[in-house]
Amino acid sequence: MPEVPEVEALREFLDAQLVGKEIVRVLPLTVNVLKTYDPPVSALEGVTVTSVARHGKYLDIVAGDAGLHIAIHLARAGWLRWKDSFPAVPPRPGKGPLALRVVLGEGDGFDLTEAGTTKRLAVHVVRDPADVPGIARLGPDPLDDSFDRAAFAQLLAGEHRQLKGALRDQRLIAGIGNAYSDEILHAAKMSPFKPVKNLTEEDITVLYEAMRSTLREAIERSHGLAAGRLKAEKKSGLRVHGRTGEACPVCGDTIREVSFSDSSLQYCPTCQTGGKLLADRRMSRLLK
Repeated sequence: MPEVPEVEALREFLDAQLVGKEIVRVLPLTVNVLKTYDPPVSALEGVTVTSVARHGKYLDIVAGDAGLHIAIHLARAGWLRWKDSFPAVPPRPGKGPLALRVVLGEGDGFDLTEAGTTKRLAVHVVRDPADVPGIARLGPDPLDDSFDRAAFAQLLAGEHRQLKGALRDQRLIAGIGNAYSDEILHAAKMSPFKPVKNLTEEDITVLYEAMRSTLREAIERSHGLAAGRLKAEKKSGLRVHGRTGEACPVCGDTIREVSFSDSSLQYCPTCQTGGKLLADRRMSRLLK
């Protein structure tokens, strides 16, 4: 799933490609991709894109004097593919991974695609991004200038969950998902199963700095890349996530995995758990 670094890189890419261009057509091509009906997608036709913003994992394309917003959540298997031109014949709805197409006045534009049979990619056309429930519920952005160490500590106060689950909760902190929570915890040398309530003041500082540096470094690696290259860049830049069985780049130990019903996490025993292996189930008692 695209997280803060990839969505921010997509925002930069789209800002350069879209701003100042007229939207000619918006074509929803699957039944469930469009989550709103007022205003209709036809309201976007003939309006000019004025800016592209980001809210956590959501892209926000702003268009027209009235400030209509196209809010896009790519979910786990969605992606944005830029097109310099399109075939003259429109695509048939419901065929293949194509979910939505946006065509611009100069003939270019983008497709939203989603692989697999589980369709969660979501597009909202709204007058205010806060009208999107997922955006309205978001916690602070971890890279916002106002999100300092004190604000982070205040968010964690009273938390009883484990670190992995807390970092992934979009209501707590916006934009961090499965991959970068693994990377942040590896950088901080902390177990994913450690309870938030057990963090010391020093631990909070270390975790905060690991979060900021990990995300900033990932954004820097993605800066200036075209949309088509962002997935490969994300994978190549990850140290532990998705690298089960490989050597930890810090200590050389074997990277291990804990599997759940719909996801998995990766960690380094030497760097994060004092050499102990975490039980491959959610209720592991290895909390340190």
